[in-house]
Amino acid sequence: MRTTTRLLTAHPAWKSLSKHRREIERVHLRELFAKDPKRAERFTAEAAGLFLDYSKNRITQVTLKLLLELAEQSELRAKIDAMFSGQRINVTEDRAVLHVALRAPRDAVIEVDGRNVVPEVHAVLDKMADFSNRVRAGQWKGHTGKHIRNVVNIGIGGSDLGPLMACEALKHYSDRNLTFRFVSNVDGIDFVEAARDLDPAGTLFIVSSKTFTTLETMTNAQTARDWLLKGLGGDHSAVAKHFVAVSTNAARVSAFGIDPANMFGFWDWVGGRYSMDSAIGVSTMLAVGPENFKAMLNGFHEMDEHFRTAPFEQNLPVLLGLLTVWYTHFFDAQTVAVLPYEQYLKRFPAYLQQLTMESNGKHVTLDGQQVTYDTGPVFWGEPGTNGQHSFYQLIHQGTRLIPCDFIAFAQALVPLGPHHDMLLANVLAQAEALASGKTAKEVKAEGAPDWLVPHRVFEGNRPSNMILAECLTPEILGALVALYEHSDFTQGVIWNVNSFDQRGVELGKALARRIIPELESERAPRLKHDSSTNNLIRRCRQIKGAQ
Repeated sequence: MRTTTRLLTAHPAWKSLSKHRREIERVHLRELFAKDPKRAERFTAEAAGLFLDYSKNRITQVTLKLLLELAEQSELRAKIDAMFSGQRINVTEDRAVLHVALRAPRDAVIEVDGRNVVPEVHAVLDKMADFSNRVRAGQWKGHTGKHIRNVVNIGIGGSDLGPLMACEALKHYSDRNLTFRFVSNVDGIDFVEAARDLDPAGTLFIVSSKTFTTLETMTNAQTARDWLLKGLGGDHSAVAKHFVAVSTNAARVSAFGIDPANMFGFWDWVGGRYSMDSAIGVSTMLAVGPENFKAMLNGFHEMDEHFRTAPFEQNLPVLLGLLTVWYTHFFDAQTVAVLPYEQYLKRFPAYLQQLTMESNGKHVTLDGQQVTYDTGPVFWGEPGTNGQHSFYQLIHQGTRLIPCDFIAFAQALVPLGPHHDMLLANVLAQAEALASGKTAKEVKAEGAPDWLVPHRVFEGNRPSNMILAECLTPEILGALVALYEHSDFTQGVIWNVNSFDQRGVELGKALARRIIPELESERAPRLKHDSSTNNLIRRCRQIKGAQ
């Protein structure tokens, strides 16, 4: 699908949006709500158990119409169809992009190069389910015959962030007889702290690396192997009872000591940041069981189908994506805050950081031309109400416009006195305060002295979305992740970038492989970096006592 497309800024809708931005610049959200009593009903959409209220955005019906025209002129519908039909839309790697196949029902047909991949997906899911049931039932035992009580996932990037986020998000549904730890950082402290109180005889390691060559992952895996053997008397046959692999490289898996029968495969048409519902999620399935994992896949699929079929004006991912484009380009917003008012979602913003910034942090178009506009904004956030007592000050009264996505649930998973009503009240109040603000007249009416009035004024007119669901279930988690996946895709289509490669992670990793032997060399190496890097290497060697 390597095509030359019209420059984004040349689209008629883009030019109209630029003009419209000047017209709406000084219109306050208070004014928009006052003029339209039905605004709160007009700017909402609903799908897959998620209710989106986007009425607190600095938009009118004209804005929405122009944004939808921009989507049409960017051929978003055709590109959605191309993705779902298995076309090779990842043009720089010549690959299909089919994470949607990971959650397709068993009888679906999704083809890559003329081959239906759905049966392969379900074969892996069935293998995962059988394995999970055996571990959870105590049928899979360690080398000494002990039941597995501890599971340590070793991966990095999507092989860590996805299952870590999901296990935390679905902890309410997990088997509390099992302990789950995640190791990703090559900093040895990460492994030391994860393993410090674990019994090797009852510990299972999941090593996730497509090629089984990822530097950080395999370094940690080797350390885990050494730790296990030390704890179990050095019998190398123990490895097969305490390690499984998520990989495609059977030879390397076998050489490590893992039985290839305990290897779970995946495919090159699944990017790491889209893989939490593949075999990468085996730790999640171990935690919550196959039925809850299946429910999560159903939530993903329901949002997939909504994105694929719903009209754009009612399409949640499209609307979120277009609003991000609107603020990034026409209001110079450089970040988006994602603020889940649900403690179980405390790792969700970190998960989104990879999903969004690895996808759309690009500086060239699909056909290799330098972009002349901003692409992916920085995504960040923390769960409420913690953030209210730290960074919300800047969102409310700072000089930067920061669009916010609030995520809330009408019912608590664990009812505890007044806690949930207080939580809900806070999220609703924050969105209201950001939109409406407080005028100098209102501050004076409260009796504030004149000198204090400027400090108590809230400008308001700060945009936000409210994503509301009944409660956090596996289905809702799947729908929520798919919502952001497809919003991300929408943005990438508008910006005409490849959202599915990640070349930016490669250069630093390649240089690190060159520097490692220079740090470890017994003799002073001949250094050929820039003078700063050379001096830092010499300084590190000096501190270590090397020549």
